Amino acid sequence: MPQERKDRKPMRWTRLDNAAKIFPPTSHGSDTGVFRLSCELTEPVVPATLQQALDRTLAHYPHLRMVMRRGVFWYYLEQTTQRPLVEPERTPPCAPLYAGSRSLLLRVSYWRHKVNLEVYHVLADGAGAIAFFEALMTAYLVLCHPESGVDEQPQASVSQRWADSFQKYYRPRAGGPSGERMGRAWRLRGARRPDGGLTVIEGVADVRQVLAAAHRYGATLTVYLAAVLLEALHGEMYLREQKRPVVLTVPVDLRSFFPSQTTRNFFGTIRVGYRFTGQETSLEPIVRSVAAAFQTELTPERLGARMNRLAALEHAPLLRPIPLALKNPVLRLAGDISERGETATLSNVGRFRLPEPLHPYVRGFGVFMSTHALQLCTCSFGDSLHFGFTCALESTEVQRRFFQTLTQDAIEVEIRSNEYHEEVHRDAALSELPRDRGRA
Repeated sequence: MPQERKDRKPMRWTRLDNAAKIFPPTSHGSDTGVFRLSCELTEPVVPATLQQALDRTLAHYPHLRMVMRRGVFWYYLEQTTQRPLVEPERTPPCAPLYAGSRSLLLRVSYWRHKVNLEVYHVLADGAGAIAFFEALMTAYLVLCHPESGVDEQPQASVSQRWADSFQKYYRPRAGGPSGERMGRAWRLRGARRPDGGLTVIEGVADVRQVLAAAHRYGATLTVYLAAVLLEALHGEMYLREQKRPVVLTVPVDLRSFFPSQTTRNFFGTIRVGYRFTGQETSLEPIVRSVAAAFQTELTPERLGARMNRLAALEHAPLLRPIPLALKNPVLRLAGDISERGETATLSNVGRFRLPEPLHPYVRGFGVFMSTHALQLCTCSFGDSLHFGFTCALESTEVQRRFFQTLTQDAIEVEIRSNEYHEEVHRDAALSELPRDRGRA
């Protein structure tokens, strides 16, 4: 055996966490299972410095240098010696990452003033990726501006960041209420993009204005935005279709309910819906209905019960010995059936935080998620709230209605699109979202 082979350290591997298992069989078409975090800077990106920052940051997050391999019974992750290389942005947002067992599961790219981190969902969830991206951008800006005096290091240990919290908090035979079953949801229809990609619409608003609007309805920010999105979706329904509920899937960061510092997947979902037949269709009653659903569903008992029901499938003795070739079609069918119960997804990934001395160099952050239908992701940085719409359909009517409602509630919104490279201000954008193709 050659000396270098003898001295090589054994590669570490781990099973996919419970939430990650659904992504390999269901990632196809416009829903690639990839999400994107972006950071817009006040100055052009320096690629060599960004590469240096990426190398430094991955030294603290070695568990993110992974490839996915196909086992007999399950996929699993294995550490790799491959070095992720910073590259100019050449692909549309949320383009596929997994293309076989040598594929790195994250990508760092740049375009002018913007840095992008894209992650395949088997590796991390939004909250976990945010922790890494914050560390990356801190390292980059410190290298660019050593006079800032910042010296930030991750607070959690590698073992804490790589822990499988689903396994930690799994309780066999733990049951609980499953929440309201709303049946088959109304689904968006329309022509899909001919290139099979995503229409991306960005909006930026002052978070203080959005909070003020939410408080006028007696609601939280997420409840208010969910109600506005439900109302915007309702505008696309035919009268004969209104017997079906409009249903939003809302991912929930379980770290808020169960102590964990993992950067792996550790999220649950709730569903909130509204039946427009026989009910008021104005925004105020929708807000009340959504607030009641959030209050019922967002409890440790409800979330824990659902987490245990999903984790129980992984531990089922009859399921374990089934080969992966047979599991995959079943999991894909389960994903398709689950999608029938939702109209769209709303994901509030939370607040990005950087050391205060670095704030002058950052304009804001953004987040986008691949989807078969329509998804709205929101995040904030400082006083800015970012809206990231992705949609597999060509029509932008839902997005237009959503932003129109915000402006009617005295919220000033700046709108951008991957269909139009220049920034488009509120009045022009709302009258007709641009359709000329360009770079995001």
